[in-house]
Amino acid sequence: MTDLDEAFRMLDTFASVGATHFDLTHINIDGEKRGFRPHQSTAQLRNSLPRLFPGATARQNNIIVRPHSDTAQLIQLDDLKAEGLDRVKDVSFLTLETSPGNHQAWVAVSGLKSGEETREFARRLRKGAGADPSASGATRVAGTKNYKRKYVPDTPTVRIVDATPGRIVTPAELESKDLLAPPEPPTVISLKAARRRRGTEGERTWPDYERCVGGAPPSKEGEGPDRSMADFFWCVLAAQRGWSIEETASKLLEVSAKAQERERLHDEGYALITAQNAAAAAERGRQRGRG
Repeated sequence: MTDLDEAFRMLDTFASVGATHFDLTHINIDGEKRGFRPHQSTAQLRNSLPRLFPGATARQNNIIVRPHSDTAQLIQLDDLKAEGLDRVKDVSFLTLETSPGNHQAWVAVSGLKSGEETREFARRLRKGAGADPSASGATRVAGTKNYKRKYVPDTPTVRIVDATPGRIVTPAELESKDLLAPPEPPTVISLKAARRRRGTEGERTWPDYERCVGGAPPSKEGEGPDRSMADFFWCVLAAQRGWSIEETASKLLEVSAKAQERERLHDEGYALITAQNAAAAAERGRQRGRG
């Protein structure tokens, strides 16, 4: 099977669970965006990929797609270890290896409405499966190289580990397999925090982002700090100081290179989801403190 056959197989597998179009992004080896084509149909991508492959190789560009479906919610479970992969193998329709030892699985879920319900369900599934809570919903195309500086000169090729075309599951099935984390309790803003928010901006200060990076645990890949954890902890501190979710998400895009990278990949939701989860964690801490 050629690399292009792998790419076509991936597209067809997404189409089998309802994906009708894809946002296509090119980023270089340093994570900088080099091109973007929104709303590409499966047929358009099949026509363009044979022409895009040679150029991506010559320029060391990554080819990334974000699938969209009108009939099922497509949830990405990223950074799964062996145990997590085994737990979701019977419910996922596609599993990819993006580099040696790094995997992601995709689950198509029916019966979910768009918006907040889907975001909350995806959060519960990612947490329950032990996946990266800030997965972007975009993935490198199978059969292409995963260009990152740290992989040079042995740049890995993204490959399909398993595919089950047409597999769509229900929320009840995932619940029955114990793959969903419990729902988060409604966030209740404390009176003290509300008073701080009503104060002038000059009465509040932002946390020191670099200190959060310095205090973060090592990344799962063992190279440098875990930037997702640094972002989350920084947002928790911001929430504790009375900054709103929207204010925190906006500021995170200014201070976090990871948030900026996600925005370049048209994953504007990363900063907001991180701020929402952090605000909920900060409120749980306040509730325990009063208990």
